[in-house]
Amino acid sequence: MNTDIKVAIFEDNKLVREALQTILDGTAGFSCCGCFADGNQWEQAIRRSEPDVVLMDIEMPGMSGIEVTKSLCAKYPDTKVLIQSVYNDNERIFQALCAGAVGYILKTDPPHKYLDAIIEAYNGAAAINTAIARKIINFFSNQNVMLVAPQNNDLGLSEREKELLSLIAGGQDYKAIAASVFISYETMRTHAKNIYKKLHVSSRSEAVLKARQ
Repeated sequence: MNTDIKVAIFEDNKLVREALQTILDGTAGFSCCGCFADGNQWEQAIRRSEPDVVLMDIEMPGMSGIEVTKSLCAKYPDTKVLIQSVYNDNERIFQALCAGAVGYILKTDPPHKYLDAIIEAYNGAAAINTAIARKIINFFSNQNVMLVAPQNNDLGLSEREKELLSLIAGGQDYKAIAASVFISYETMRTHAKNIYKKLHVSSRSEAVLKARQ
């Protein structure tokens, strides 16, 4: 890894916050660019720390992690948000992903799982704990997740965009998709942004849900 991945931490538990900071600053390829006990001043915090990836506690005083994630992803779409939580219930997982989080990890995960998830998020992949991934699959297989269908099914996607959306929905990260269709990573990111705009979504998870619908 040539440059450090800058990570901001939003966590109200001081011991957890300091432990995560120590792990990040003590591991080559990572740096903690900011630690925050709540998300009430999230925009100022993001502007000051300029993170690549955010570790977001799901429950904090004031604004919840899901509320902060939704606002953050709308304002700073290139910043990746990883939700960290002690909860693994379906409702919280779905809310987090629909808010724009690219991953959902459990606080019981060991440090190396945290670091792997941060790398995956940074590279544009979905970073999700294995147990959480099973729950998401069950969402679809049991048809528990429903979205309101757009009034106009013709969303204006080009054939290329439909192809790329299919690959996104298949779970591939942007770098793998770019390589498979012989385009650059930046071109893939531009296509993804255009797809999200046409689908009226703000995250990969929402795009996947709408595509599966």
